[in-house]
Amino acid sequence: MELMNGKKALGTAVIVSGPSGAGKTSICQRVRQEMADIRFSISCTTRGPRPGECDGRDYYFISHEEFRKRIADGKFIEHAEVFSNYYGTLRSEVLDSVMCGEDVFLDIDIQGAMQIREATAADPLLARCAEFIFVVPPSMAELERRLRGRESDTEDQIRQRLAKSAYEISFWKKYDYLLVNQQLENSVREMMALIRTLRSATKRMPEDLFNV
Repeated sequence: MELMNGKKALGTAVIVSGPSGAGKTSICQRVRQEMADIRFSISCTTRGPRPGECDGRDYYFISHEEFRKRIADGKFIEHAEVFSNYYGTLRSEVLDSVMCGEDVFLDIDIQGAMQIREATAADPLLARCAEFIFVVPPSMAELERRLRGRESDTEDQIRQRLAKSAYEISFWKKYDYLLVNQQLENSVREMMALIRTLRSATKRMPEDLFNV
């Protein structure tokens, strides 16, 4: 964000998580469409590209060997192995952007968000820029209604998802902000309003903003 006298504030790393069925992905997709001035973080993965996916747009597609090397070199602020493939967010993908005053949007699972939260303890720049938002359904009953409304899961799968969601919701206090997704359109507006408010945080302003 550009301030007076041409000075710039650091950008914001907006980290969004939520349990399955909370509507996080739908909200994030809409925010990406509505806010052209916010940059979406691109993850690295070792899986092959799917039809229509493009390297550098959807993911950075790299080999297992290269991924493990970057882990050893401390290049990731979070990473995980899922079904024999690695996924991770490069430190440079976030910090290079925020240092240029750009906001970065990370739609990420709770495990990854907690890794980033841990990384802020050793990285003052990341700590200044990271803001953690947790999306939740209005109630477990509503969450169950949404999961059943998909009509794509068996009864056992629904029960497993509900149990996992209940566990994931227990992490809510580790986030900075809570967004209760009662209705998608309202939640999208609330998310965008919150992001715009975060841009005014004094902790990201330059030390010499005022010559006093």
